[in-house]
Amino acid sequence: MKRANDLQADSLAGSTAVVNHGGSGMKKNKKKGSRENLFTDPAGNPLPKELLNNVTLFQRKQKKGIIDVWWLYDDGGLTLLLPYILTTRPNWSSCKLRVFCLANRKEELDSEQRRMAAMLSKFRIDFSDVIVITDITKKPSESTRNYFDGLIKNFVKNEDGQDARITESEMIALRDKTNRHMRLREQLLLHSKTSNLIVMTLPMPRKGTVSAPLYMAWLELLTANMPPFLLVRGNQTSVLTFYS
Repeated sequence: MKRANDLQADSLAGSTAVVNHGGSGMKKNKKKGSRENLFTDPAGNPLPKELLNNVTLFQRKQKKGIIDVWWLYDDGGLTLLLPYILTTRPNWSSCKLRVFCLANRKEELDSEQRRMAAMLSKFRIDFSDVIVITDITKKPSESTRNYFDGLIKNFVKNEDGQDARITESEMIALRDKTNRHMRLREQLLLHSKTSNLIVMTLPMPRKGTVSAPLYMAWLELLTANMPPFLLVRGNQTSVLTFYS
């Protein structure tokens, strides 16, 4: 039977320990393991470098880059607070903070931009830019529609008449919301494709108004093939301190 110290030594990934139980002293020879040894797939194979970099993203110091905050709804400020806290830590201190918000009409662009900049200043949140998206209600492109149709094709009614998880009536009722998420994807690709991190308010529909497959398709639409993505949703309780 192995001793407790031996079991503990065996569990240390990427290091070896030699323990002298017979003497009064204890010697340990540690060999630092590489990231390739620490992270493997279920079969024990090393992870691809790109995936490995994403896994260890928050453990590495980021070079000068950008954190994009997409504040879609007023959730109490958590979507703004978390990325700001990240920029105060050494690993992310070299990254700039950009804030994106939505406006219903082009006429509201200037006023919304000034309002958001003033609010961030009052909360003492350092930012490099405020970008207001005004054409979110524009129809999505055909390629975006085709991409979304590919996401849901296995969950809609088949030709053989099997029961559908996403019904035609649901697609019609939620057409505007679906189009909005398509447009958000297009704007994300336009503005944030090369950012270091994206933080976005998590869309939260009312309970019972959307099926699980359609909701998950919305989230996949927003996050697929994007930089590291953090979806955040506060509970409308303010987490920001106002400075007058």
